[in-house]
Order: sequence, then C-alpha cells, then structure tokens
Amino acid sequence: MELGSADAFDRMGTLGVEEEFYIVDSDGYPASGISELVYDDPPGGLLGDRIDHELFKFTVETQTPLIDDPADVDELVRAVREALVDHAADHGYRVAAAGLHPAAKWRELDHATKPRYKSQLDRIQYPQHRNTTAGLHVHVGVDDPDKATWIANEIRWYLPPLLALSANSPFWNGFDTGLSSARAKIFENLPNTGMPSRFEDFEAYRTFERRMVEHGSIEDRGELWYDVRPHTGHGTVEVRTPDAQVDPAVTVAFVEYVHALVLDLAARYEDGETGTEIRRELLDENKWRATRHGHDASFVGTDGESTVTLERFVADECDRLGVDGLRSLFDAESGTERQRRIHEEEGLDALCEALCLD
Repeated sequence: MELGSADAFDRMGTLGVEEEFYIVDSDGYPASGISELVYDDPPGGLLGDRIDHELFKFTVETQTPLIDDPADVDELVRAVREALVDHAADHGYRVAAAGLHPAAKWRELDHATKPRYKSQLDRIQYPQHRNTTAGLHVHVGVDDPDKATWIANEIRWYLPPLLALSANSPFWNGFDTGLSSARAKIFENLPNTGMPSRFEDFEAYRTFERRMVEHGSIEDRGELWYDVRPHTGHGTVEVRTPDAQVDPAVTVAFVEYVHALVLDLAARYEDGETGTEIRRELLDENKWRATRHGHDASFVGTDGESTVTLERFVADECDRLGVDGLRSLFDAESGTERQRRIHEEEGLDALCEALCLD
C-alpha cells in the first residue's frame, strides 16, 4: 500500500503548483484529448513527467518543477501553461480553465480508462461519475511533520476566504447553479473531501491515513482529497481549495499568499502558540458562505462569535503578511461574475471562448 513518511518533511518553504485544465476543441468545447496529449505523444521539456490527466478524457493536470525561490513562481507558472497550450495546439486542441466547464455535461463525456479511475468509479459510483471539476493545488514544503500537521489544522479557517476569492464555477452541466463555486459543492459529494477535522499530531494523521488504506476506504494516500492535507509523499502542506483560473496572475496571487501564510504559521508553531479552537461545523458554514456568495461572503471569526467580511479579511491579511496579490483579486471582477456577464451578454459560445488560455 502506498503510504508516505515523516522523513519526507525535510525542507521549509519550497513550492509546487498543480493546475487542472480542460482540453477543448477549436470552439472551446470539451474534447477527449488525453490519449494524444498524455499517452500517445507525451511532451518533453518543461512538461516532461509533469503532465497527467484526471477522471475525464477532457481534464489534464500540470505540475511545476520544485520551486526554491518564490520569485520564480510567476515565470514557471506561465512557462508551464505556455508549454501545455503549445502541446495541445500541436494535436489540434486548445486549453481552457475554470472550476467547472460550463458546457461540460458529464453524461456525455468519456471517462479515462486508467485502472485507478476505473476503480474509483466502481467504488464511488454516481458522485465520481459526474466529477468534472478542476482546481488549483499549492504545495509548500515544511521541515517537520508535526509542524506540518499543526499548520494544516490552523490553515483551515483561512481556506473559505480563499475559495471565495477564487470562485470561478457558476455553471455546471449546462445550467447556472446560483452558486459562486459550484465546483466546491460538486467535489464535496465525493468521500474524503471538504474541511478536514483537526489532527492532534502527525502520528494521528498517519494512523488515519494508514487505516483508511487498510480498511479499503481508499487505495492510496492520494485519495484523501481534503481541502488541506499534510502531503506525506512530498513533505508539504497542500492547499487544494481554489477553483482553477484562466489568468495566471490570479494563480500566482494565491501561491504568494499561501506561501506567506504557511511560513507565518510555521513561525507561530515554533513560538509555541496553541492551536485555534473552532468547531468544524463553523468551518463548514464558512465554506458554504464562500461557495454560495463568493466575493460577497462574510465569515464567522476564529472566536466563533464575530464575523469578518471578505474585504476586511483581504485588507488584514495583506497588511499582516506583506503581500498584495489578494487585494487585486478582491478589487477585480470575480471569475464567477465574469462568466455570468459574458454568458448573459454574448451567450455560451462566447463564454467557452473566453475560458481558453490562448
């Protein structure tokens, strides 16, 4: 069985960025392209061994190389995207980004035949059959397993505001859901997703991971799909909350913030801070507010009593951590607002075109 190790947690502050995209045709509509792009003619160069696919034949994932210097994030994120767009174009495809593709109807799409996904479809059934989601995952290296577990516990409160800022999936299966991030709710229908519980220490997390595999609930540690997790293979804290994004600058802003937040929490752990006590039900409530309202959301504070608007969260966090990217995200039209505007003014064809990277 595939399990990680405490020994993986040996470097502080490294970065890795995983982005999920959609393979689409010349008009921006879903196309089954993983055979050509991943298997028949896999790319070399920057994308070599850093491209894979997800459940459907129109979903693809890229990974950046290990990033030692945060100043390199922007260049590498853009370079990986450019390499993917070029690789897709060489095979007659384009690449699109959103938390959910507005024209994707899961009953009409082809599933990947990889044994891992066939097994998941057999075990999970309906929720996995309709899982057309795409997200952004940010890895930050942590040099101690207990520290990583504490950071993952603490970071949970910060995730709903990040989801609200990233909301980019109002449409699913051809209709407007009324949600800002329908992806969050569609993905949460799978087991082992959403807001995780608090773990006392790394041993508690590793015991849970091992038992889930031994009990047959999951086949490997990668199937613990929570919004944040200590990644016991990479030695990172992995944040999996945001919707996928069209604009690479938005991705970079999230990476900037998550990196600064993890370093801040690491310092607080080393200073002996006790963990925040907040009920998981309130964290779930905050995630629901982000899912439903996006930029208009407000959140229950860490004290369980007060509330904080997204605007206040952004201002406070940017001032506290010395980052700026989140301000530009809040001040700009959200991905969900942009999608609805384009759809209303110009129709579905124009929206599909607007989601393409090229």
